[in-house]
Amino acid sequence: MQIVIEPGGALRCLYGEELDLHAFGQLVIARASYVEPNASGQWIADLSPVDGPILGPFELRSAALTAERKWLETNWL
Repeated sequence: MQIVIEPGGALRCLYGEELDLHAFGQLVIARASYVEPNASGQWIADLSPVDGPILGPFELRSAALTAERKWLETNWL
């Protein structure tokens, strides 16, 4: 798990259960993206909640999830 510590002391990460994040204080959890099927039954990763692009379409949901995580780790963290 990658954790970014911002200058004001806030932490930012992709939520996971590897660490008990409550140990760092009060949590604010917000969605960074949406992985949804499109009208053709393919999968897209919509990263607009963090001012990112729409990735895809992908044949498999797992491929969309992988692309979503890679984009967030590279561009948002």
